[in-house]
Amino acid sequence: MENNQRNMITAVVLIALLMLGWELGLNYFYPQPEEPVAAESTEIAATDDEEPAVKRTREGGLTDPDQIAEEEADLDQSLGSADRIAIDAPEVAGSINPVGAKIDDIVLKTHRQTVEKDSGPVRLYSPEGTPAQQFAQFGFIGDNVRLPSSDTVWQAEGDKLTPDSPVTLTWNNGEGLNFSIRYEIDDYYMIKATQTVANTSGSDVAVRPFGLINRTSNTASVDTWTVHSGPIGAFDGSVEFGNDYDDVAEEGTIAGKGAANWIGFTDIYWLSALVPQDGATTSTDFRSLGDTKFRADVIYDAMTVPAGKQVSRTTQLFAGAKESDVLDRYEETGIANFGLAIDWGWFRWFEKPIFWLLKWLFELVGNFGVAIILLTVIVRGLMFPIAQRQFASMAAMKAVQPKMKALQERYKDDKQVLQSKMMELYREEKVNPLAGCLPMFLQIPVFFALYKVLMLAIEMRHQPFILWIRDLSAPDPLHILNLFGLLDFNPPGFLAIGVLALLLGLTMWLQFKLNPAQMDPAQQQIFMLMPWFMMFIMAPFAAGLLIYWITSNLLTIGQQKWLYSRHPQLKAAAMEEQKEKLKADLAKEKAEKTGKAKG
Repeated sequence: MENNQRNMITAVVLIALLMLGWELGLNYFYPQPEEPVAAESTEIAATDDEEPAVKRTREGGLTDPDQIAEEEADLDQSLGSADRIAIDAPEVAGSINPVGAKIDDIVLKTHRQTVEKDSGPVRLYSPEGTPAQQFAQFGFIGDNVRLPSSDTVWQAEGDKLTPDSPVTLTWNNGEGLNFSIRYEIDDYYMIKATQTVANTSGSDVAVRPFGLINRTSNTASVDTWTVHSGPIGAFDGSVEFGNDYDDVAEEGTIAGKGAANWIGFTDIYWLSALVPQDGATTSTDFRSLGDTKFRADVIYDAMTVPAGKQVSRTTQLFAGAKESDVLDRYEETGIANFGLAIDWGWFRWFEKPIFWLLKWLFELVGNFGVAIILLTVIVRGLMFPIAQRQFASMAAMKAVQPKMKALQERYKDDKQVLQSKMMELYREEKVNPLAGCLPMFLQIPVFFALYKVLMLAIEMRHQPFILWIRDLSAPDPLHILNLFGLLDFNPPGFLAIGVLALLLGLTMWLQFKLNPAQMDPAQQQIFMLMPWFMMFIMAPFAAGLLIYWITSNLLTIGQQKWLYSRHPQLKAAAMEEQKEKLKADLAKEKAEKTGKAKG
């Protein structure tokens, strides 16, 4: 008994250490924002300054109240100009700044900042110099030619950019060259910019059109081993996730690896990317501008514009939400692997079908929480035949238990022979000792796929379930330790036990109680601790993931009860084993007490 107590204490200490390590890991991968570095306006020249350390949150964006107030004041001032050209499309709204021809004002109409309905739309682009600056710009570079600059005031033809009304900006250099940028927008998130140079001078000229995306990393979402945030692009058809903001800050400039299909910056839910004209030769790179500012460039090779002629290049700008159907639709139009801007990872062959099934179930029932429950029912239903075989195998294992004990007694001093004899017994009796593990292993890919879907799919963002669960992609907001929000404090991550985490621990404990008792008392004690250990581990995860696991546990409990009714010998053997084990423990404890009394 003393050894069992020692084992129990050791198990508790190990679990406590693991929980502490889990909390430290969560703080590393999902840090709470500290006071961010204030953003300041910089020139468009690249520098080698390293990026200051910035703490980021999962969704990104500004969190410091002072910076939020500064951003609002800057927006009021910057966006108040009457010269701006409005953007109004089904999914986006905003404006174009005619000074420098910058698209620097974009909000996403169908995505809110928070779960609150009055929180306003997500702002993706903000003007240069604001704390959350992000913008796109199209222009021209060249030698021995007077070109438009960042301070050039372009003339607008058209007062609003909509899917039915394009807008053209024009500028004449006074030396026989007319520059124009024609903007068109579709019903989703794609803006097409056609850059044209018309040569009315008496000699040929050469210019290089360019497009760029400029942003601060202060608003970037956190970059983890499971979800990429930062520079992204497809080069020669292969999507590159390898570089983050720190890499670009360290290198100064990182060139694209091959011909660019598209290039830009991604957050967990949002993407800003340039798509060069198909067939055109370009140079592309990511640049650090210092002070947490970065740029993605697409620069076309020089195009010669003969006298009396005009030449154009067309670049597409995606600025919006990473909705899977929308990205796939653009990929079907010829943008290579655009759907992989969502970082599905190596197991997308399994994750995407789970996502498609979830979306189909959602369309059927209208609630993603119910869709997750139905998904769990489907998964458990598919694995039910395997569970039946598992219980049959467990019953067979109980039947051969006396023979196994006899072998263990006979060959207790020769482990190698004992192992061989036991394998021989398994073959003769047609028993698979690993059959009970199969359902658990089969659930792992489903669980991981759902985890990735909840982490990545914007379709899951802000999706409610029932009652207090208003966002299935976020943790349970009700915590027991602060009396469900009545007390004004937030417990640390591993103590933030909510109702769902408690239900998870309870259902897992009931599930383990139905399982046959373990032969080793220390193992039995660890198995009884495991549900509460998992309760702490899973508490900070998305509510949708806990709903999946709770539903799976409930279905497993029902399934076990039904299968026990079909295999009464297994239940009887388990109960008999528990009685025998209890008797043996009591006898051993009595013997130990008697020995101590005699001593």
